[in-house]
Amino acid sequence: MTDATAEAEEPPKKKSKLMLVIGLVLMLLLGGGGFYAVYSGLILAPPDTAHGATGPEAPTPEALPDIAYVALEPLAITLSGASARHLRFAAELEVPSAYQHDVELLKPRVMDVLNGYLRAVDVSLLEDPSAMMRLRAQMLRRVQLVTGDGRVRDLLVIEFVLN
Repeated sequence: MTDATAEAEEPPKKKSKLMLVIGLVLMLLLGGGGFYAVYSGLILAPPDTAHGATGPEAPTPEALPDIAYVALEPLAITLSGASARHLRFAAELEVPSAYQHDVELLKPRVMDVLNGYLRAVDVSLLEDPSAMMRLRAQMLRRVQLVTGDGRVRDLLVIEFVLN
């Protein structure tokens, strides 16, 4: 026999599994490293402006609006009904500083409007915890009608106790 036939009869060599193992290890290392880089924010992270940024790119805090608060005297209202129930109510008005003096001059009218409204409200509505937002909105609208548009920004309920 010739050398050509001897080589043809030899069984083909199996590929080494070492290359497969090395490929798998490299794949796992690169995948894990990529995950860590993205998860920790090393790559593909948004620009960090909130955490310790200094210099010209640092955000400046927004200035607070020019507001003042006008305290209203607490109201003690006897509610109509079979049982003697009382409501204790205290609030403050948030106003632009330019209108603070104007609103303070109108405090007696504001107190009158709030007193009249709270006396007219049904007791069952006052007992409902979810009604506070509606009551507050109604009182704010009435106060804004008395003081004029743009003079009162908000009504802050400080005390609302139903006995």
